[in-house]
Amino acid sequence: VVERPASVVKELVENCFDAGATQVMVDVEQGGARLIKIRDNGCGIDKEDLPLALSRHATSKINSLQDLEQVATMGFRGEALPSISSVSRLSLISRREGVSCAWRVQADGSEEDLDPQPDPHPLGTTLEVCDLFYNTPARRKFLKSAKTEFGHIETLLKRMALSRFDVAFELKHNQREIFNFKIADTQEQQEQRIAHIFGSAFLDNSVLIDFSASGMRLHGWVGLPTFSRSQQDMQYFYVNGRLIKDRLVTHAIKQAYQDVLFHGRHSVYVLYLELDPSLVDVNAHPQKLEVRFREGRTVHDFLFKALHRSLADVRPQTQVSEPVAESEA
Repeated sequence: VVERPASVVKELVENCFDAGATQVMVDVEQGGARLIKIRDNGCGIDKEDLPLALSRHATSKINSLQDLEQVATMGFRGEALPSISSVSRLSLISRREGVSCAWRVQADGSEEDLDPQPDPHPLGTTLEVCDLFYNTPARRKFLKSAKTEFGHIETLLKRMALSRFDVAFELKHNQREIFNFKIADTQEQQEQRIAHIFGSAFLDNSVLIDFSASGMRLHGWVGLPTFSRSQQDMQYFYVNGRLIKDRLVTHAIKQAYQDVLFHGRHSVYVLYLELDPSLVDVNAHPQKLEVRFREGRTVHDFLFKALHRSLADVRPQTQVSEPVAESEA
């Protein structure tokens, strides 16, 4: 789970989402090697559960076998916190609603003497990860420069910010604010967040789509064929709020663009697919970057049809000023 500072941030921010947080603040020093501090305003962790949260093979996100069949949370393995604490000096402070004070535990990988101490922390949770890989010099040696490692964190958080418009994000590096995204409830606010990440040119040359069929919904923004790139760096696809890279998805989108895109060029998109969690296996990859659809052919055909129809409605040689929305019962 813990490859580099960015993978620590990913696991911890996903925990913020699962805690129902509407605000996530990330503070990083020296590219994350010295400090990663993540604070949220979620539901918090009970005092009795704090030592359990740092023990291996423990999770609060699976209560029954049925939960494994339709995973609705971002993470569920329960391995992230003990894995992170085993290679760093970790401090976990959390406060539940209706409790007189917060409780703090500190770990260094030994999983011993995790005695919660009172703390004046507000509602929510703060995790501090200090001196990453301090006890595994061989792994620390493979870290890149602070600038490179922070670049991975910034890219990751921007991708996560596009997955959850209902959450405010703040990122600081060495006490300097990098970005601060407010909650984006309206389409205009969502487009402001996208413009900040993708640039306003993308919105000027994209089509807003919303297409539903067979119990699935695809919505988001797709770039016009004339607005293409030489690399695949602006292709964000989310399944039930989780950013993934999937061959089936990529193939369906390529086919939809096949007749209107020059060879060697790549489309640009921010797309969201929503479907029944029981129809998609999110445990197909150790880092949950890939998924496995139970009815792959149906999903492929749905994506192709939704995009093909939306692109067919766009007149060539024109810049779209009105968003195109399409829906099918």
